[in-house]
Amino acid sequence: MYCSKCGAVMADGSSYCAQCGQAFTLAAAPLRAPMSAATASPSGIATATFPAYTGTAALPRVEYAGFWLRFLALLIDNVVMGIAFILILIPLIFLTGLGSFLGGFHPDEDMNDAGVMMIIAFVFLIATCSLVLTWLYHAFMESSEWQATLGKKALGLVVTDMAGQRVSFGRSTGRHFAKIITNIIPFLIGYIMAGFTEKKQALHDILAGCLVLRRNG
Repeated sequence: MYCSKCGAVMADGSSYCAQCGQAFTLAAAPLRAPMSAATASPSGIATATFPAYTGTAALPRVEYAGFWLRFLALLIDNVVMGIAFILILIPLIFLTGLGSFLGGFHPDEDMNDAGVMMIIAFVFLIATCSLVLTWLYHAFMESSEWQATLGKKALGLVVTDMAGQRVSFGRSTGRHFAKIITNIIPFLIGYIMAGFTEKKQALHDILAGCLVLRRNG
């Protein structure tokens, strides 16, 4: 199958061109209309004729999502995850007994080794919970039927593979942890790449073979 706009070869089942973003239209199945007339064949047997109807179902317009839309979606997601983290953290403090420990802590008193280890363990627990929560949020949401986190969903964005198909949980996980490499690049260049690359891909999108698209209609 070839794109009618740029001529690029496309995978079967693709709903748009991964090269230029051109959306395809799919031909609808022929529809039967009521019998319009009965005619007699040379053999004397009456035959019915049916007018054939064909139509096309227009697909939503698809375009690549730019840097600022993705940045706004990230802000929304950070607020959502921040609220979720607080809701998890508050009961965790009471269940671990850290609340009573911190309540009895006085800055002018020396802390014993057990207290220091408890705080270190709690910080490690918070970091682990944050990592797991962020990973599962992005991986599950972007591989779901929504193909988007809440922030992306609110702005009409979806995450797909290079053929415009829904990504697997594994690929979404790879995309999420590829952000570690994106974060290493100085001056946020790995993220800013979404503003000037041909398909509006950030560095982690390129590494995972993903696209972030904006669907209109």
